[in-house]
Amino acid sequence: MAVMYLRKNDGKLEEIGRTEVILNNLSPKWIEKITVSFQFETVQTLVFHVFDVDTRFHNVPVKTLKLKEQDYLGEATCVLSEVMTKPNRSMTLNLQGNFGAGVIRKLGTLSVQAEETIASKTVVEMNLRSVNLDNKDLFSKSDPFLRISRLVENSIVVPVCRTEVVDNNLNPIWKPVCLTMQQFGSKDTPLLIECLDFNTSGNHELIGRTEKSVAELERFCQQREAVNFVYPSTSHGRNKVLKGQLIVDRFVEKVQYSFLDYISSGFELNFMVAVDFTASNGDPRTPSSLHYNDPSGRLNSYQKAIMEVGEVIQFYDSDRRFPAWGFGGRTADGHVSHAFNLNGAPYGDEVVGVEGIMSAYSSALTNVALAGPTLFSHVVDKAAHIASQSLSQNSPKYFVLLIITDGVLTDMAGTIDALVRASDLPLSVLIVGVGNTDFAQMEILDADKGRRLESSTGRVATRDIVQFVPMKEVHSGQVSVVQALLEELPGQFLSYVRCRNINPVGAPAINQ
Repeated sequence: MAVMYLRKNDGKLEEIGRTEVILNNLSPKWIEKITVSFQFETVQTLVFHVFDVDTRFHNVPVKTLKLKEQDYLGEATCVLSEVMTKPNRSMTLNLQGNFGAGVIRKLGTLSVQAEETIASKTVVEMNLRSVNLDNKDLFSKSDPFLRISRLVENSIVVPVCRTEVVDNNLNPIWKPVCLTMQQFGSKDTPLLIECLDFNTSGNHELIGRTEKSVAELERFCQQREAVNFVYPSTSHGRNKVLKGQLIVDRFVEKVQYSFLDYISSGFELNFMVAVDFTASNGDPRTPSSLHYNDPSGRLNSYQKAIMEVGEVIQFYDSDRRFPAWGFGGRTADGHVSHAFNLNGAPYGDEVVGVEGIMSAYSSALTNVALAGPTLFSHVVDKAAHIASQSLSQNSPKYFVLLIITDGVLTDMAGTIDALVRASDLPLSVLIVGVGNTDFAQMEILDADKGRRLESSTGRVATRDIVQFVPMKEVHSGQVSVVQALLEELPGQFLSYVRCRNINPVGAPAINQ
């Protein structure tokens, strides 16, 4: 029998599941599957223990077996993301065991095969628009967007999707909406579709709503019928039927590949990092500095962010060679640079592994003088150039730039322009804010409130590629900086490959 555990942060093992017992066999092939929830944003270390179960326990349910009463045959460890990035999602591990000093025994091997237990890869894509919406604004027209939620038992509402905001328009046409079966449940599950007027305060005003299932929306599309929005009654009378209508112009059911389909087919996530060397961080030799290198080995905020993000992403990059830059520092030649190589080399910005980034960062602190101002556009352009080159070579790669900063941007417009240009590329930008500055600017770059970034020439970003998190908020709460930063990354990756109709390596094309 094999038992699978998940190693927790404190080192303790949490049992996830057990296989069945196979009698009298030294090369067992277990049928019982053990289910674990894959979380991209964490390093999930799996530990397997193999036991010889005594014959007297034959036909005893495996969950009730006391492991101390069985003979231990060895153990093996791997990281779940390592398994998922293998072409056939399988790994063979050597079983090891502690049998006293100097005793080395060949304990056999354990093969682990992973598969994704998605109920269905079916998605529905709909083109939605509205006409004759009520105006909720005094001096202009409403800025409508749709929020779609699933209604579950006890009238609980689970939001599953929202459209972009269409400014100043009572007859908006939204970009196509895509819902997975995981989101909508079944075609007969009721969905609450709310049309809201966007307000920057976050208090969006309801324009109207309707409850319809996916099956009903499909029928409305086929029969070219419009759905009237209603406004809920404040007293317990009838809801008010509005002039505003929802129209489904197109309804398509199709198969859609998952993040894991891409990753296990050979798609890679390539990591790069950019570190803020502006003077506002404080002299690295003083304990109050955000760049202080503590002799006790305690990590500063920059080191924590590099370690935590790098540890997760490195498994998705086969050669583990990472470009690493600094910005806002005065280098050995006396010039302030906004994109210098962290390793100090005149050519070649790559370092090997997360340890390579950490060591390049430490040595840069002794060779680079902190200066300023704080400019992001140079490192964003540098990352975009690498992503663009890879794209021209048709490489199955997606790039992730981590920017760690303490400061207020002095090139906000330039940064927005660079990010809007980069939004067409296989690139995401993760920003960690360290220290106690007001990071309101970063929230604008994050564009999580439904409005995409717009460049100085009026061009709107193709998609949202920025995720920002302030270190202090995260460290005071329960969620780790990595989880908060990385949770949107699979979605950003999928938005890129899907809008370009890119399939996993070697996969057949899907009907669009």
